[in-house]
Amino acid sequence: MPHPPEVRRRTLLGRGARLAPAVLAAVVLGMAPGLVRAQQGVELTSLRMTRVDGALNLDFAARVTLPRAVEEALTRGVPVYFVAQATLWRNRWYWRDERVARVSRQWRVAFQPLTGHWRVGLGGLNQTHASLAEALGAASRSAGWKLADLALVDPDKSYALEFEYRLDTSQLPSPMQFGLVTQGDWAVGASRVMKLE
Repeated sequence: MPHPPEVRRRTLLGRGARLAPAVLAAVVLGMAPGLVRAQQGVELTSLRMTRVDGALNLDFAARVTLPRAVEEALTRGVPVYFVAQATLWRNRWYWRDERVARVSRQWRVAFQPLTGHWRVGLGGLNQTHASLAEALGAASRSAGWKLADLALVDPDKSYALEFEYRLDTSQLPSPMQFGLVTQGDWAVGASRVMKLE
């Protein structure tokens, strides 16, 4: 039976906890600064938290390589959505961890066949790019993204960031959700858990 997120997090970050063999190998080999669960197609190249102007901000960048099925759907005019979600947890030894803040962002990537350009939308802002690689680059990074007010962060407490970046298949047209999405090619994403220093 799968454990709830709080139990998994405590297992990964708790004092004296044993690391799973794959995670231990990644840490020993220097492959990961935090605890990483990677799926195909996404590599988190940077993830850091900064304190600026009374806020705890998040910067991240990912390298996205789309499977052929996703790329073909894009070139046929099906827009795809990428979601980044970050949750800040306060560690509590006596009870489940407390969620301090949760933020998310969504990017829409679509091909414009008439112009041959790629369009990336974030909120009400749209940008046009000449290639899919440029569009994916714009849809897989963020800087100065406010996670929480510093007033919510007690320097004497222990905190962990749970971050996830993935292709959001729930935004695809309904027929695709019943058919193509069941294929493993559409499970594109990566996640990381790291302590707040």
